[in-house]
Amino acid sequence: MNTPLDQKYIVLGVSGSIAAYKSADLASRLTQMGALVDVILTQAALQFITPLTFQSVTGRRAWVDADMWGSEGHVQHIGIGHYADLLVVAPATANTLAKLAHGLADNLLTVTALAAGCQLVLVPAMDGGMYHHPATQVNLDTLKQRGAAVLGPASGHLASGLSGVGRMVEPAVLLGHLRHIAAQNGPLRGRNVIVTAGGTQEPIDPVRAITNRSSGKQGFALAQAALDRGAQVTLVTAPTHLTTPVGAQRVEVHTAQEMLQAVIAAAQDADALLMAAAVADFRPARPTPHKIKKEAGLPEISLEKTPDILAEVAQIKSNTGFPRLTVGFAAESQDLLENARLKLEAKNLDLIVANDISAEDAGFAVDENRVTILNRNGGVEALPLMNKAEVADHILYNVVQLLGDQTRDPR
Repeated sequence: MNTPLDQKYIVLGVSGSIAAYKSADLASRLTQMGALVDVILTQAALQFITPLTFQSVTGRRAWVDADMWGSEGHVQHIGIGHYADLLVVAPATANTLAKLAHGLADNLLTVTALAAGCQLVLVPAMDGGMYHHPATQVNLDTLKQRGAAVLGPASGHLASGLSGVGRMVEPAVLLGHLRHIAAQNGPLRGRNVIVTAGGTQEPIDPVRAITNRSSGKQGFALAQAALDRGAQVTLVTAPTHLTTPVGAQRVEVHTAQEMLQAVIAAAQDADALLMAAAVADFRPARPTPHKIKKEAGLPEISLEKTPDILAEVAQIKSNTGFPRLTVGFAAESQDLLENARLKLEAKNLDLIVANDISAEDAGFAVDENRVTILNRNGGVEALPLMNKAEVADHILYNVVQLLGDQTRDPR
């Protein structure tokens, strides 16, 4: 499975901060994502961490100021900067930010920054007083005006022993941001994609609800896969503890009715809707305003149908042309393909993703899935057991292909 960072040449600049230890973690994560990471350490950074640390996690040479004066010193910074897809300075100290803002070039990192023509990403790390100082704020504003992306800093415990704003953003969060930045020119750039996820909750009383076993993992994987292709993503999700992929607009809902309203609102200019949520088919007709007490005896709960979101979307699509592409999901315990085909036709879908929920090794609440993708032209693609991120990649590949020949305005 490829990510937007795969085979991207990333220069990671490390300046003199105790947060340099986080940069080693970031370099490792980027490498695991397939990036080619070259690290440049300032002289001050060498007081906190060694080039060998970075070489060990990237498998590539780490550069220091002494390399400016080697046998190839007159072109070293040009070579590094010329081929870079991203130049990330993490941690970026107040001193390094000042140098970059004023165009100084007194070390290998700053001269490379002047030579590079790629996106500059700055990850500040310093004590709170230094960060809030007017000079630092002016320098950051100057760099932003030139197009630099600034990530952080975060709040928390600082090396000085104080607490405040100044901590370097954690590597896992940074990775998500860099992944999003690298994806901006993907095949779905300029496209609006809606993804639904999780299992809706239909209240019985204030503490009980009818719900299902959906974890939301497949929907969140689809959101990430759409982001990886440059899409603008609205993630409409039922309650879940999953972390929102960086770049997605998360809309929290509980019930099928709330999900319907959120989907309709987002669908007005959507290029694609991926309806991965497990929406309840029934809800209590009369939820009680107070907790049902067991002393009152066994309650009688009358059910009624919830709104059919895909049917509503099909009607809207026939009237407006949006969403231009609709992908449904069929979780079945029997007659998998037959039921999926019926749903594909009844809901006027372009694709449907069918999975057998009776399988113990796939589907709800696990990291793997085994699905069959059916399209409206009769095509059937049966995928083997794979993790949900890989399933999402296959689905988005189909979405990209189907949207490829369509114009922006179907009307």
